[in-house]
Amino acid sequence: MALQPHGVGFLEPGMQVATIDHSMWFHRPFNINEWLLYSVESTSASSARGFVRGEFYTQDGTLVASTVQEGVMRNRNA
Repeated sequence: MALQPHGVGFLEPGMQVATIDHSMWFHRPFNINEWLLYSVESTSASSARGFVRGEFYTQDGTLVASTVQEGVMRNRNA
């Protein structure tokens, strides 16, 4: 997700991607067998680092969990 603004994907030749940290918070109980929407946004991608946050919603729009991930992105061919 954090690579999209740069027009490249993590499977491209020479691309190296590593997670620095990630976390997930559960805000309230929910049924994992029911449909969930995972909304993801890359709020920062620069200087070989990316930050992504996400939110899980039930069908009725209730926020049940949140995620964040920070990573390093480098292209050996650049």
